[in-house]
Amino acid sequence: MVELFQEEIKEDGRQSSKGNQIKFERDGIWYKADYLGYEGLVEYTVSKLLGFSDLAANEYVDYDLEQISYNGNIYNGCRSKDFTAGWNLITLERLFKNVYGEGLNKLIYSTENHEERLRMLVNQVERITGLYDFGIYMSKMLTIDSLFLNEDRHTHNIAVLTNGKNEFKLAPIFDNGAGIMSDIMMEYPMSIDAIHYIDKVKSKTFCDDFAEQVDIAEKLYGEHIRFSFGYNDVKSIVDRAEMYDEKIRNRTIEIVMQMRSRYKYLFSNV
Repeated sequence: MVELFQEEIKEDGRQSSKGNQIKFERDGIWYKADYLGYEGLVEYTVSKLLGFSDLAANEYVDYDLEQISYNGNIYNGCRSKDFTAGWNLITLERLFKNVYGEGLNKLIYSTENHEERLRMLVNQVERITGLYDFGIYMSKMLTIDSLFLNEDRHTHNIAVLTNGKNEFKLAPIFDNGAGIMSDIMMEYPMSIDAIHYIDKVKSKTFCDDFAEQVDIAEKLYGEHIRFSFGYNDVKSIVDRAEMYDEKIRNRTIEIVMQMRSRYKYLFSNV
């Protein structure tokens, strides 16, 4: 457990449709306290399962579990190393407002065709930043979001890194805590049968259907990620999160395995 203080609370310029978790930074380590459910467990679980993918270690943020003491309260949550290395994180929404005077989200949803929405997003980001592999990056991210049901990936929650000299680089994939139906306060209470509610979980990047998003991304930019985890790997990872109630851990395992079955083409050990 780590005790953190008000002066260590940080804002990173990103907004969430789910409401913002309290974030802290101390000595190059970022901490996030759970806000609506078991976000810390999801961040930890997804990052460890990305270790069973063909992503390089520097392509995603690795999270570990943490209990946070703040203002007399104890929160479950997670921690991660600062990955910016002196660069600044800028969301796509902020980037477009800086360049064009209006946000990317408005631009995307002014176009009816979903495929054109993603194509426009990628083309415009590449034009501004010079990151000409941004389509591949989006394909990887949207595949991960679909597999783990991350319902909070919108233009305030996709970012690149900049050094302030009009130079940009890709950020590692991060912020997966809204996945695996972690919102048990408002959307997915523990009283419901989570498996029967999976189809009610909606994506937010450029349409509200996860399968459609990943299909479009793969059509435009190809398939760029494979996984190799199975039930025993998931259970071993989640079982180590003893700070969370057993029902929450069992639910997490159940949802991950259900999604693994739905996206079995992504797995090399089907």
